[in-house]
Amino acid sequence: MKVAFFELEGWEEPIIRRELEGKGFEIVKLSKEPLKRSDLPKLKEVEAISVFIYSRIDKEVIKELPNLKIVMTRSTGFDHIDVEEAKRRGIAICNVPDYGMETVSEYTLMLILALLRRLKKTLERTCRGIFSREGLRGRELEGKTVGVIGTGRIGSRLIKLLSGFDLRILAYDIKPKEELVRKYGVAYTSLEDLLKEADIVTLHVPYLPSTHHLINRENVKLMKRGSYLINTSRGSVVETEAIVEALKEGRLEGVALDTFEGEEVWTEEELIIFRGEKDVSPEILKKAIESFSLTQFDNVILTPHNAYNTEEAIERILRKTLQNLIDFKEKGRCKYPV
Repeated sequence: MKVAFFELEGWEEPIIRRELEGKGFEIVKLSKEPLKRSDLPKLKEVEAISVFIYSRIDKEVIKELPNLKIVMTRSTGFDHIDVEEAKRRGIAICNVPDYGMETVSEYTLMLILALLRRLKKTLERTCRGIFSREGLRGRELEGKTVGVIGTGRIGSRLIKLLSGFDLRILAYDIKPKEELVRKYGVAYTSLEDLLKEADIVTLHVPYLPSTHHLINRENVKLMKRGSYLINTSRGSVVETEAIVEALKEGRLEGVALDTFEGEEVWTEEELIIFRGEKDVSPEILKKAIESFSLTQFDNVILTPHNAYNTEEAIERILRKTLQNLIDFKEKGRCKYPV
């Protein structure tokens, strides 16, 4: 089976070679760069491709790869892949759904505490040599009501971490988990009631048509005045304009976004701006500028889609991706199909 990997880090290459060579795999390409259109003519015979989140596997790319049998994304999210077109062509899509439970849930808890204790403003001041505590008074997590939207692997792990604090946990999910109710006293409720009652709202849902702008201009008005919003799931789950308005009117006391609309313009800045290798639509540019404007608020934390990024998680991603590939070759299906 001929395979190609994109968006690699240097340490991954020897592991890939060691695990695949001599087992019926031919490694066609190992690249540190995202998949580009210019790569496609050299990949006509490739049967398996592995990418991270910055390679777009759209209809046009799929059309140019006639022998493609499987696409493996080294991420939980798969909105960078045209899943419908791939399935229409009989191409398997595999992801790594459970690598980030510890990593992303810990990062989310860090963001919650950072917002409550005004850490951004505190650090900015002290970096300038200003040690006044004026305006830095924060809040405790104890006694608060936390609303967890999405109780899959990451949301459930966060609930476990939050259970160590003396607080109330609300949850919203189309598939409630009785185990979370029994072990941690979680109260499942409607999205509307969660937004009305929670002091802190945190999002842990995949990006799907049904979750596009799950938090929007209309329902953000339901949130308690002085509440907090955290998003470590996917950028388009939250409508940027709604957040800007809520911050300006004082409804939201703080916002932390590790993913946000238009983030690819900033996280792929070199690729887009300096090399001109990606086309960016006016709509994405507009969203990127709107999101960048959030950096001007001292009660907003923006981070570059970094919640997943630990040494342990990255190694888990690679190991599980290689297992997906080996299982597909040996059994005809991968361990983690989309």
